[in-house]
Amino acid sequence: MNSILLFTYPFGILVVLALVIGLGVYLTRKYNLGWRLYWIGAALFIVAQVFHIPFNLLIDRLIRNGVLPTVPEQYQLLFSAVFLGLSAALFEEITRYAGLRWWVKDARSWSKGLLFGSGWGGMEAIIFFAIPLLLNYVIFLALRTQDLSGMLAPEQLAPLQQGLELFWGVAWYDSLLGAAERIMVIPIQIAFTILVLQVFIRGQSRWLWFAILWHALLDAVAVVGVRTWGAYVTEALVLIFSLASLGMIFGLRSEEPGEEAEEDDEDGKLQTGQAELPPIEETEENIDQTRFTD
Repeated sequence: MNSILLFTYPFGILVVLALVIGLGVYLTRKYNLGWRLYWIGAALFIVAQVFHIPFNLLIDRLIRNGVLPTVPEQYQLLFSAVFLGLSAALFEEITRYAGLRWWVKDARSWSKGLLFGSGWGGMEAIIFFAIPLLLNYVIFLALRTQDLSGMLAPEQLAPLQQGLELFWGVAWYDSLLGAAERIMVIPIQIAFTILVLQVFIRGQSRWLWFAILWHALLDAVAVVGVRTWGAYVTEALVLIFSLASLGMIFGLRSEEPGEEAEEDDEDGKLQTGQAELPPIEETEENIDQTRFTD
């Protein structure tokens, strides 16, 4: 067993949780917003998965039972990539759109989109990374020194021992790959939110379809990457998507409510010369000079 893993696994969890919480604290304080949008984004991610995961399991069972046609072996990877990518994109982005349209009608600014997307991405990181890894860490930590041969049947013992060896046998840097991926995916989830938000800011529905296609492409590439090129290449591809998403986030930045009015006020002062007038010292001589003469 690699003893450093006793520290790297918890470290990865703590880093992700610190980012999830810290991003919420930063955005709420910087833009003077409450936590409402953050928690609504987190709740809607759960709602999306309540429908998304059972749908995927249903389709898989229908294919296995012969109700739906089996995909030829040479096309199974392509089918999995397209199907998993589209199902995730459709369920998540339509849920995101519905939430922004009917639940948080006041979320129509860039800063509120950041906060909403941070809650969504933060909850994804907790559910799909922090909680599963923490549970595995606690369970495998308790079992690593136990003699399991007398506790389990042989058919149950073999896969458990294999899992223990895999969990405690990876290189320390491999144990941090999951945390690195979650850190990269949070900006991607924020970008999805900013894209969908353009439907309401710009009044154009095509932005929803753009978000769906961007989401589907990311997930499809990840599926192909994991099964074809391995973890390192896949994470490099995720990094590219993350950087592109950051570009989208800042490229679609719009003026916050009140900024335009403040700029117009400043322009008005400059045009009328108000901003250039120096203050007049209230001396007796100056006051006499301002009086009307006969």
